[in-house]
Amino acid sequence: MAGYALLILPSANRVYAGASTILTQSELRVFNHSEFDGRLSDLSATAIGGVPYVTFTAADPITARDAALLANLSSIYALFQIEGDLLRPVPLEPLDRFDDDLITIPKYQGKTNEQFTKLLLNVTLLASAFAPEFLDRKFAVIDPLCGRGTTLSQALMYGFDAAGIDLDQKDFDAYATFIQTWLKRKRIKHHAELGPVRRERQVVARRLRISLAAARSDYKAGVTQRLDVVNGDTTRALEFFRPATFDLVVTDAPYGVQHGSRTGAKGLARSPLDLLADAAPVWARLLRSGGACGVAWNTLLARRTAAAEILAGAGLDPVESPGYLAFKHRVDQAIMRDILVARKP
Repeated sequence: MAGYALLILPSANRVYAGASTILTQSELRVFNHSEFDGRLSDLSATAIGGVPYVTFTAADPITARDAALLANLSSIYALFQIEGDLLRPVPLEPLDRFDDDLITIPKYQGKTNEQFTKLLLNVTLLASAFAPEFLDRKFAVIDPLCGRGTTLSQALMYGFDAAGIDLDQKDFDAYATFIQTWLKRKRIKHHAELGPVRRERQVVARRLRISLAAARSDYKAGVTQRLDVVNGDTTRALEFFRPATFDLVVTDAPYGVQHGSRTGAKGLARSPLDLLADAAPVWARLLRSGGACGVAWNTLLARRTAAAEILAGAGLDPVESPGYLAFKHRVDQAIMRDILVARKP
């Protein structure tokens, strides 16, 4: 048996920092169930030298592959093996392909915390049939409510293909401007196409398509990542993306405080359940068999059981294995956020 201590990454968001220790334990339980065959035990929050850690015990010493998996935990800063009163650093090599300013530079009101976005992507991937390939495969990820692209940028960081759709033109324009400027400033080899989508001579949407590679040699060899973002309605996603072409659907639903799910005759619709009921059947069709859908939402506006029933009605199987029922946390006085993940048979 070997003991380990995981140092929590500091968060600029004070509220999220307060929840990060508990969320890290839940995320680690998901990794343990999916990737470690239950070899990790005794997960707990521990103060060492007055600093918060998450400690655990491994049945066997952690291998290089184990460390490579743990390196992608959303709130990990460093990992140590406990040797008596000493902490021995464990080398970590996360999947990250690009500098972290790809995710941290954009600042705007209502932005989802970057660490939470990574957590949501991680636990969704780990619920899929493709979880054993976490470190070895380029996944295809779509955020059907992508906003200003935090999920898309995190998917790119991992080396995945990313797609998104969002109805807000300002959000689409903001992300299109940011990502193209960032790629040019970083001198990352890429090709971008931005323009209207026409059907029967009518403009029905706007679309940004980018092919890119972290290394110039990969780009020349055709080993690229794809980014595909549409300014359109999520319920019409199948007009722009082919069915069964994505491994993961990952999205943070509108919380109903600053944002609503749609604007109708009665004004801004606040209920995430209305949006989920309309969109879930479309999202389910975007997934290939074995894929998973992960949704974060404000539980003060919708019960978990009701959201789970909607996903089940769309043909997805809600996941209730260890860790998945312990992600609820407060964002502010009007938002209590939780995660629901469901897998496509």
